Amino acid sequence: MNTEQSIISSLSKRIAERGHRAAVPLTDFVSFAARNPTMVFRNTFQMLYDMIRSYVGQGIDEYPDDPESIHHVLYDCTKLFVEGTDHPFFADQLFANRLINQFASFRSGSQQNRIYIFEGPHGCGKSTFLNNLLMKFEQYTKTPEGTTYETVWRLNKKALGVMTGHETPVILQQLRHLADESDLMPKKPARDGPLYTPMKEYLEVPCPSHDSPLILVPKAYRKEVYGQLIEDEAFKEKLFTEKQYEWIFRDSPCTICVSLYMALLDIVNSPEKVLEMIFARPYEFNRRLGQGISVFNPGDRITKTTVLTNDLLQSQINNLIKDSNRVRYIYSRYANTNNGIYAIMDVKDNNKERFANLHGIISEGVHKVEDIEENVNSLFLALMNPEDRVNIVGTQSFLDRISFIKIPYVLDYNTEVKIYKNIFGDRIEKMFLPRVLQNFAKVIIATRLKEKSDNLLEWIGDPEKYALYCDRNLQLLKMDIYAGFMPSWLTQEDRKTFSAKKRKAVIADSETEGEKGFSGRDSIKIFDDFYSAYAKEGALVSMAMVCNFFRQHQKDHAEDIPEGFLDSLVDSYNYAVLQEVKESLYDYNEERISRDVQNYLFAVNFEPGRTEKCIYTGETIDLTEEFFAGIERRILGSQAAFNQRHAFRKEIQNQYTSKTLTQEMLLEGKSITETMIYASLRERYIHNLKENVMDPFLKNENFRRGIKDYGTEAFKTYDQRIRHEVRFLIRNLVSRYGYCERGAREISIYVLDSNLANTFSTP
Repeated sequence: MNTEQSIISSLSKRIAERGHRAAVPLTDFVSFAARNPTMVFRNTFQMLYDMIRSYVGQGIDEYPDDPESIHHVLYDCTKLFVEGTDHPFFADQLFANRLINQFASFRSGSQQNRIYIFEGPHGCGKSTFLNNLLMKFEQYTKTPEGTTYETVWRLNKKALGVMTGHETPVILQQLRHLADESDLMPKKPARDGPLYTPMKEYLEVPCPSHDSPLILVPKAYRKEVYGQLIEDEAFKEKLFTEKQYEWIFRDSPCTICVSLYMALLDIVNSPEKVLEMIFARPYEFNRRLGQGISVFNPGDRITKTTVLTNDLLQSQINNLIKDSNRVRYIYSRYANTNNGIYAIMDVKDNNKERFANLHGIISEGVHKVEDIEENVNSLFLALMNPEDRVNIVGTQSFLDRISFIKIPYVLDYNTEVKIYKNIFGDRIEKMFLPRVLQNFAKVIIATRLKEKSDNLLEWIGDPEKYALYCDRNLQLLKMDIYAGFMPSWLTQEDRKTFSAKKRKAVIADSETEGEKGFSGRDSIKIFDDFYSAYAKEGALVSMAMVCNFFRQHQKDHAEDIPEGFLDSLVDSYNYAVLQEVKESLYDYNEERISRDVQNYLFAVNFEPGRTEKCIYTGETIDLTEEFFAGIERRILGSQAAFNQRHAFRKEIQNQYTSKTLTQEMLLEGKSITETMIYASLRERYIHNLKENVMDPFLKNENFRRGIKDYGTEAFKTYDQRIRHEVRFLIRNLVSRYGYCERGAREISIYVLDSNLANTFSTP
């Protein structure tokens, strides 16, 4: 065998193995279902939910043990909507949670007789979302985990009294004899075989409605049969009690399967023999062929043929049944997606009529095909622009069966950045100083948010208290919450009062946002203009460039950006980069901090003027007022007054004696460094050290010049301390915050020259 033949042979074998979809008898299938109940005992709704979970996973609840958690989960939808797609769809966390929560109802069984409309403005990616969802669903059905099964009949001809032997019928023997003797007929070589090919022993009749073989077991016996076969007691309990499995005991086979069963029973007079003719085979989902998945665009014409059949198969059924009226093999196009997905892309033009035709089907779950009722248990999906709601007409009972799921413009700045990187390449991030690309996205998202949020104002009160860090409409705060992030500048009091109820209310704002402002297409065009103008080799894009672009080059869109938002965005950026520089300069001895806190917790139990040996550190301490003041100023801040420090000292002593010593240490056996009061004091101590960490460098011109000269020969001329401090700063900015060395130098000079330490100094 040559190489080409070997390749083709190997390919053919793999295709055959992958495409092998053999049918199995009902008895074998039921046994298989009993061994694999979670995979087999599910309908399309449940399978779609399982598919989404298989791609997305359980997600990460950032506050799993917090009683105030609203279980707003961090989901990674990359495998579902991005990987392996021609046009990726990027779902922010708001939409991902909305989608998963909606589809979770599919597993609970509350999904029947509804149509789900994904509604969003032009340019939000609705079509991309649905196309990717359906593509991944089709792929999932071709995997072992996603396989579902449909019914196919194999009508045993011998049992029905039809000749199936290998003997050549007499009339064919006579015809062959005449042909052999005729000079007019060409002679065929013997190797061509006989003119007669034996008939199959059965006639295969697929169920056009793709009924699950599970419901071919007569209703009266299903609980008994499945109860005896299923050994998994936990699943059996769910099967018989949970709503999601009601369909297994409630649904009836299609009229074709029912009429076949009754006709065959009359002929063979044995239910067992009839059941032996029922087989199960994997359900082939193919969107392009309209099998299992059908998608209709507004321009697709509505076919005039409402009744489908198979004349050849009907004739063969009639010959076997010997009655042309017992089994009518007719069905509608809805049968193609029964136990599948029927999707409408935009309810307009021809799709308005398609949508209207769903009224009766959605309400009753059946469709009339001539005088036959056809079961329809499809998952109906549709896309819609908000202005097209006028195209939805019908009775209130039908309108009540419509579930709207919002697909707004992206409201998470991290997701918006992913869109830019997908289109322009991951390399773009290296052209920006850290945080600047995200801040560009925040400007775009600001146009999509409501100007004010009553829920945020109810929580925060007066926004002016955060004027240094946030805009007056608190949009920057809302963006962080939408992204699953709580900014560090929030006070402890506001953090504590951000209850689950308030957080749900803030998240609920997203249901009415993202319908205006810069669309997805607008955003890409604006970013392209910006990137082309400012991203140059050898330079890093800064916040000043972002502000200049929106103020000077986007004057036509200036009214879309909330007033004062750019200034507040710069303030927020300044605070963030100041904290990065402070963190990168922080180089205090952690062991010394720990010993100071332990000494203080021991000392508060004594009056000043004594000398005592600390039982925790072993150090001898002169308990002077200066000793207490030194540590208290590091914990409370350098501006803490005498009365404030004394009140704080008394409060710590009360906490230490009433809870720390008696409960945590004596009862729970914790060491002093494992107690809550130690952790709290240590955190506050470090926080205030960091707040003042820049003080020695603010007026040190050598330090500033050392930053500029870092990486050059001139840097070697500075004294050892300056070199150590500059090197420590630059390396931390690079390793902790993603700066390149050039960016680290630039941001350090920016922080010093802008005097940000004084701007954000604690009063």
